[in-house]
Amino acid sequence: MALGSWFTSVLGALPGALTILRLSFCTNIEIPHYFCDLPEILKHTCSDTLINNIVVYSVAIVLGVFPLTGILFSYSQIFSSILRISSDRGKYKAFSTCGSHLLVVSLFYGSSLGVYLSSVATQSSTINLMASVMYTMVTPMLNPFIYSLRNRDIKVALGRVLTKMVPLSERVDARLS
Repeated sequence: MALGSWFTSVLGALPGALTILRLSFCTNIEIPHYFCDLPEILKHTCSDTLINNIVVYSVAIVLGVFPLTGILFSYSQIFSSILRISSDRGKYKAFSTCGSHLLVVSLFYGSSLGVYLSSVATQSSTINLMASVMYTMVTPMLNPFIYSLRNRDIKVALGRVLTKMVPLSERVDARLS
């Protein structure tokens, strides 16, 4: 599985990298990003980028939309199975687990597809930068946080930390009211 993931990533990046080699770039450019994202590089070229944009859209559809469709189909199957659970507690537990996973998937695919599919229409580098940070940094950090909150010991420890952060006077006022 890891080799397949690596192979897919390389094959997904290769068309964009190869088509960018034919472009000429203006001098003295600065890309306002924390990494060289392909749509941002294409905004700073002095050449015609039609072929490059077609490649970016094609790769985004193949590596983004098709897997997202499969994920949404599998979640629809999961939700229909959850609805057949007789206990309300079991339904709640299953929906809360799936809901947090679906939130992270939505954040990842929404921001990444937004960057790659709106690269020609949107000229705002700031919005693209924030969306890139969302799919490259925020969503990978959310997964351990979501999984750890399912652990009772972590919930108790988090409660202790949050209690220590609230000043004593506020805790006394809350108890009196």
